[in-house]
Amino acid sequence: MATEEASSTLPSYPDMIMEAIDALNEEEGSNKSAIWRQIEGTHGTLPPAHGTLLAHHLNQMKQAGQLVMLKNNYMKPNPNAPPRRGRGRPPKPKSSVPVPDGYPRPRGRPPKERVPYAPITVPMKKKKKTESSSGGSGKKRGRPRKYPMTEETPVAVKPIGTPRGRGRPPKVKTPVAATVGA
Repeated sequence: MATEEASSTLPSYPDMIMEAIDALNEEEGSNKSAIWRQIEGTHGTLPPAHGTLLAHHLNQMKQAGQLVMLKNNYMKPNPNAPPRRGRGRPPKPKSSVPVPDGYPRPRGRPPKERVPYAPITVPMKKKKKTESSSGGSGKKRGRPRKYPMTEETPVAVKPIGTPRGRGRPPKVKTPVAATVGA
């Protein structure tokens, strides 16, 4: 209950911090412990989490630009100083491209422009090209056959023995010797 009464009579932390910096009026700024002592001396009873709250609000005010930190001291920013730029690369400027009102842009590649009254042409099926006209090296795609067919042997030569299956062959199980004796 005592903390609720104390927190209700206290001004907000940013106000207390600004009052403390003004009251201290140090040329090179005021450090955190000096601000703490000033607030404690001015306002008397403070909440138990005063240190955490003070640190949090100092960081928040520093990031918002209300305070400037220089050599571990906090001070009010110079009104004539140019605004500080954030870290990293600045964002690209937003281009003013008009967006259609009715619906979002569809996915995929947009269709080619065409004359509205021109006859619609249907693409013809491609004919097989000869090796010289294809522009390629004349070889088929993919891995070459193991036993290629030649003009002399119209049927592919088959290997002698059983054909090997696809994948890894199964493990060979050794027969278990029967127990001797009875």
